[in-house]
Amino acid sequence: MEKIVFEKNNIRNYVKDVIAGKIEKLKNFIEFTLEASREIKKTPKYDSIREEMQEEIYQMQRQLGALHDLRRNMAKVLNNSTNRVQLGSLVITNKARFYISVSLGEFFFEGDRFYAISSESPMAQKMMGMKPGDEFTLNKIHQKIVEVL
Repeated sequence: MEKIVFEKNNIRNYVKDVIAGKIEKLKNFIEFTLEASREIKKTPKYDSIREEMQEEIYQMQRQLGALHDLRRNMAKVLNNSTNRVQLGSLVITNKARFYISVSLGEFFFEGDRFYAISSESPMAQKMMGMKPGDEFTLNKIHQKIVEVL
């Protein structure tokens, strides 16, 4: 089997770009919704619509805050190479590829599926400190660590 080489710095930059893209998209959507809410006639007939839009804007602002937290947390993720799983590690198991960074979930990079998971997640907690060759079971799924970058 041919060994695939992953450039961790490229993956780190990709995750940062995905977060930045989501922030920009949400900002644009908030602005669009604010603009639309300003154009609704100021009559009692339209009060409920305006209230719904305000609630939607509030929810989007909360999401935006969470994305800013992700970006701040991503800045703490170092790009050091290590042989044990830690924050910033790219962990290749016999089942999946995990990037221990922020809780972004599944993403595809150069045609391969990865999972960006927070260091507080059960999966990351299970793998912390492990090295290639170590095995673990989580939710009745047994995995073996093949490589730690």
